[in-house]
Amino acid sequence: MPNRAYASIWIRNFDETNMLSHFEHFLATVPLADEPPGFTELVIRAVDSTETPFEEYDLRAQAFTPAEITELAREHHSADVSFEVAARWDLWIRDMESASWKKKPERLTLFCFGLDYDHGIFAESGHLMADIGFEHMFTGHAGLLTPGSARVAQPEHPDEARFLMWMSQPQNLREYQEKTRENIQRLMGWMRAAEEALPVERIRLWSEGEENFEARLDEILAVR
Repeated sequence: MPNRAYASIWIRNFDETNMLSHFEHFLATVPLADEPPGFTELVIRAVDSTETPFEEYDLRAQAFTPAEITELAREHHSADVSFEVAARWDLWIRDMESASWKKKPERLTLFCFGLDYDHGIFAESGHLMADIGFEHMFTGHAGLLTPGSARVAQPEHPDEARFLMWMSQPQNLREYQEKTRENIQRLMGWMRAAEEALPVERIRLWSEGEENFEARLDEILAVR
């Protein structure tokens, strides 16, 4: 399975009384897909992720606002609860069959963790967290977008070999860099908006495959 990437946000003076307010403001910063609906689902969980959800709301029937979503959540407002909102945002994706680039709505999952939820998972994952999608949408495949060729991985599948052959053409690699850079800039712009809307203590961008995801993003942005 491809690795996932995440954004974790810790909020100053976060507690049970203000968690939904902070979550509402966080949802308001999300750069939603141009094609509605932006928010598609709300899941409310208690204790930890192994428990059956308290409530699940399908939000696709209408364009729910952040305020309307948090109002749905308010009935189960508690320190041992988490709120999970599915949404969509537009990212550049390379279609393998046509070898063309398309800006497509990709799934985005947004979390708000109560302080007592899942043994205090917020300490590691943030009071607010976003599953931002597949890692390669921001770092590229096979180390191709890392300065210098030493990190380029050897293909393990015919599709990977074809992809690397395609990227051996400077124009194709340049386009790959540009589209990936636009995805990164969209992410960074969102994080700046979150910092302006919330009393942010710390933001951490991380992934399942990169030892230092943020450093990799900076490397790619620096390439010209």
